[in-house]
Amino acid sequence: MVLDGSVPLQLDATARRLSLDPRDPRFYRDPYDVYARILAECPVVFWEQIGCWCFFGDREVNTILRDRRFGRDVLHVTTREALGWPEPAAHTRDFDAIDGNSLLEREAPFHTRIRRLVSKAFVSRRVEALKPAIAALANELVDAFPSGPFNIIDAFAGPIPARMIARIMGVPESTVPQLVDWSHRMITMYGVARTHETEVDANAAAAEFAAFLRETIRERRDTPADDLLTILIEAEALELMSEPEIVSTAILLLNAGHEASVHALGNAIRLLLERTTQPAQYLADDWSAGQLVEEALRHAPPLHLFKRFVLEDLEVAGVSFTTGEQVALIYGATGRDPKANAQPEQFDPARMRATHTSFGAGVHFCVGAPLARLELATALRVLFTRCPELRLVEPPVVKDSWHFHGLDQLIVEFTPLS
Repeated sequence: MVLDGSVPLQLDATARRLSLDPRDPRFYRDPYDVYARILAECPVVFWEQIGCWCFFGDREVNTILRDRRFGRDVLHVTTREALGWPEPAAHTRDFDAIDGNSLLEREAPFHTRIRRLVSKAFVSRRVEALKPAIAALANELVDAFPSGPFNIIDAFAGPIPARMIARIMGVPESTVPQLVDWSHRMITMYGVARTHETEVDANAAAAEFAAFLRETIRERRDTPADDLLTILIEAEALELMSEPEIVSTAILLLNAGHEASVHALGNAIRLLLERTTQPAQYLADDWSAGQLVEEALRHAPPLHLFKRFVLEDLEVAGVSFTTGEQVALIYGATGRDPKANAQPEQFDPARMRATHTSFGAGVHFCVGAPLARLELATALRVLFTRCPELRLVEPPVVKDSWHFHGLDQLIVEFTPLS
């Protein structure tokens, strides 16, 4: 069966089986019609190409995110031998070493200990204090806009999250292009089309990134500053963290601190240009800007796929699982669930309560969510206040990725204010 004459899709609601190539451009460029059909017919389905049971509905996804019988790690409750897993591959050793100490990939008590330390950098007063710096950076980037057509992803949406997380971590902003390159190469490990070649390249990026951070940490020990690296180094001195844990935590935050936010900001700009007139009217104050941000995250989320391990034998939604299985949570679909949001296909910047899972939920709720929300609201306000005549001049080019859903190109132009 072909959906709307474009996306090849086989959905058997009775057997709860889905066949759909997530690498098909007809799907990943605009997956929302597919999500709508799955939500209507079978929100819990075995997706053959993903190789596991997938949960699309807002209620189902939120339930699993809060259920401690599911987790990002499973080796704290069993062993590789018991699961029949092979030994880790030699060609991903450096990546695996970083992943093994990652806040994102571990459960309590490791996760609890590291998250408590990291959270110090993202408390509300520290994040809110960054607002002038975000606005200043946004204005600096707008000042540099060319007079003709340009890619606003490269000129605006990309630099803001990357440069801000570098400042928070205490990494020189001059290194941001290299950090972004390492990050892009590493996140291919979380995609749906990994190859031996991409794994080797991701491992090389991980090794280079770790070496850079070890040197930066050595320098910061001699020159402490008001940044997150110093906070983590102080924790190391109190024997609350090890250096490998600091390196992994820094890599996670530098990667997560810009990858999703770049896509979220680019997607929001696209929505405002395509679906509204006079976008600045929705950014007049903090309340309205906050509503707009939540609606953009609901309507065009940056992250569409996240996985969890099953930590004990159990049954959910009529499906029996055994320890060590994985399930996939389709974050990209939850905001389009009509049971969670009325008229979910409509983009309404003034929607009073936009329900979504862009930041996850439960113990792994995104620690950087307050920063991401502030960056989006502040950057969008500066952009559309300074450039009210901003307009699209070419069709958007969606990134060749489904799990991270964003734009490679958003070509725009504007008439500068006199």
